[in-house]
Amino acid sequence: MADGKKIATRESYGNALKELMAEHEDIVVFDADLSNATKTNIVKKAYPGRHYNCGIAEGNMMAVAAGVAAMGLVPFASSFAMFAAGRAFEQVRNSIGYTGLNVKIGATHGGISVGEDGASHQCCEDFALMRSIPGMVVMCPADDVETRAMVRAAYEHKGPVYMRFSRFGMDAVHAPDRYTFQIGKGEVLRDGSDVAIIATGLLVPEAVKAGQMLAEEGISARVIDMATIKPLDEELVLKAAGECGKVVTCEEHSIIGGLGEAVCSLLAERLPTPVRRVGVNDQFGHSGPAGALLEQFGLCAGHIAQVCRDF
Repeated sequence: MADGKKIATRESYGNALKELMAEHEDIVVFDADLSNATKTNIVKKAYPGRHYNCGIAEGNMMAVAAGVAAMGLVPFASSFAMFAAGRAFEQVRNSIGYTGLNVKIGATHGGISVGEDGASHQCCEDFALMRSIPGMVVMCPADDVETRAMVRAAYEHKGPVYMRFSRFGMDAVHAPDRYTFQIGKGEVLRDGSDVAIIATGLLVPEAVKAGQMLAEEGISARVIDMATIKPLDEELVLKAAGECGKVVTCEEHSIIGGLGEAVCSLLAERLPTPVRRVGVNDQFGHSGPAGALLEQFGLCAGHIAQVCRDF
């Protein structure tokens, strides 16, 4: 993995928006009274005339974002994943997805690593909700470098985009001078032939660590960073399944409806392959320190490695 301090990708999101807004005057940012947490306060300070607080009314925020997109602007609408994907689902579906408007949704605080905020805020269903909307791009970055590139790619993409960012600090897996990002393309971080570990978001650094642990035991694990969950990089998944024979998916999301299910659906139709899914097993989270919760729910390198051993 690349050297560097742990950075929460919500911080990277705010910084990436600030850089983009210096280059593109058509970008506006909306927030639902959580700008300090989503880090859109970074752009609020830099461009106060282009940042709008819509209050604790996420559905209205999505409708406003759809309205300005219809006028030709490029809105980034931000809130916690639980509210952006969950509370505002109907407005995202009908006002943004159905119309195909050019709205970018930046959702922070997804998954178990929200920690002490507890089950009400630990959204482990957002990938499933957003994947179900026709035409919606769904992405989750692994580190600061990937986040910055992803936000830029989201701006350049014409159509609705959903991005999930973390509250928890993450290890770097990419070097800035050796990385390019493309929507719909995964990346092999470590080659291997015994098992393919396909991970997204917070679990990508953990998958890399698991691959290193397994290598010391003589197990050759291919580690793939699948930052785009929809559209899935089908060619890369099929290649990995065909060459490794076994696949393990890893996500800070329910095993229902997320990356694991997308991979299983593809392989069931195109190349039947044994798959194990590492994720949240059809249960709610609870309050606690983020690191301890990730360990408890098996969202860590040790558990990923054990699943591969058992496989």
